[in-house]
Amino acid sequence: MCSVISRVNPVQRALALALTLRLRATTEGSSYAAAEIRRFCPGLSAVTDPLKATSRSYCSRMALTEGLLFRQLFELESSTYTYLLADTETKEAVLIDPVLETIDRDLKLIHELGLNLKVAVNTHCHADHITSTGLMKKRLVGLKSAISKYSGASADMLLSEGDKISFGKHYLTVRDTPGHTDGCMSLVSGDQSMAFTGDALLIRGCGRTDFQQGCAKKLYESVHQKIFTLPDQCLVYPAHDYLGQTASTVGEERRFNLRLTKSVDEFVNIMNNLNLPKPSKIDVSVPANLVCGVQEV
Repeated sequence: MCSVISRVNPVQRALALALTLRLRATTEGSSYAAAEIRRFCPGLSAVTDPLKATSRSYCSRMALTEGLLFRQLFELESSTYTYLLADTETKEAVLIDPVLETIDRDLKLIHELGLNLKVAVNTHCHADHITSTGLMKKRLVGLKSAISKYSGASADMLLSEGDKISFGKHYLTVRDTPGHTDGCMSLVSGDQSMAFTGDALLIRGCGRTDFQQGCAKKLYESVHQKIFTLPDQCLVYPAHDYLGQTASTVGEERRFNLRLTKSVDEFVNIMNNLNLPKPSKIDVSVPANLVCGVQEV
């Protein structure tokens, strides 16, 4: 094996090494993202990617569950992750937190992989971008939209604690995790190997609680009762990341999350004093997302 590697040129060796590493992409993000970084992690600069990538189209990892296809996609402006999961046998698929600006990219990937997208689900009513679920339904026959019934938004499927989103032999289970908004939910894979936490739990952080029915105490309780009770090795996939991180684990966040490792009173005090700027797109995004991302003129 060593002799084979020695015959590979330096560029090929670098590419081979990159395949064994988690790709980290660096992005400035929006002004809100930059402000969040400065306030949440003062003095912390973004990690420089060894391949010097300046943007992400999509990235992926090997799914832990047999027969599960998984893709993690990224939207640059709002630093939003969209997740595609599918049964490799039946080709039935689910899309989590799709963004309007990347609808063509997402549909192209779904077509290339020969998937039958059954459900497009939002983890909550987003304030920083417009969902593509409404428009996507017009372009994919049979597609259903889904969101928490506590969000106040319209969708084909209104979900709550314990509901399941099935695709082939796989499914995601809903866990209500309010606090960032009343309608926040996390989606946990059937084997509890992956949790899609929306804005409730971010990597070493959490969603803000100063608008859209936000409540710091409620968020603290949601994360500790509904997410931190998952197995340590359960992978955490948030709706956003502003530092180029792609995933974490429940065990890591339980130990190292700079906010949620505090007492509830300390956490509430931190959240009440973030003084973050208003999301630039909130006045457009929220009304649109309340009607599945499609506003009638």
